[in-house]
Amino acid sequence: MKRHVALVGFMASGKSTVGRRLARKLKCAFFDTDELVARAHGAVADIFYNEGEPAFRSYERAALSGVLEDGEAGIVALGGGAVTLEANRTLLKKRAYRVFIKVSPEQILERIRRSRVVRPLLGPAPTLAKIRDLYTNRLPYYAHADHVVEADVLTSAQVTDDIIEWLHKKKIDIRPR
Repeated sequence: MKRHVALVGFMASGKSTVGRRLARKLKCAFFDTDELVARAHGAVADIFYNEGEPAFRSYERAALSGVLEDGEAGIVALGGGAVTLEANRTLLKKRAYRVFIKVSPEQILERIRRSRVVRPLLGPAPTLAKIRDLYTNRLPYYAHADHVVEADVLTSAQVTDDIIEWLHKKKIDIRPR
């Protein structure tokens, strides 16, 4: 069984954008765990507000498991907190090459301010302090990635090219045969 490429990183780091671009370039499948959860259970923000974070993490775990255990190999964009669950980290280590798209908290705040999407864990008025706190708690989990892209000053195209270069260098091919 071929392994997937899982894009990990903080919210608004560009995982979905890069993931779609990467899948197009590599001619393989693309999966976004937030989109899969939303399709099955409703909007992510609604789940957080109505059912709580534990319910969302449970749905996210099921979506990730379905993709990594049953789906064809491809690119998987994970929600920012997916790696906080040990079961997800174990599955990712076994079934995917993990790529951390590293963006600073300052950059994250700028991106979130430009976005129309309300991030449930940050609320309607995110602050740098709140982002830094959550980022600091998650950083040890992101750091276990197989490859890190320092993406603060890179475009999504440049991040995509960096990942492709790394895959070629490591002789990793996830395309369907």
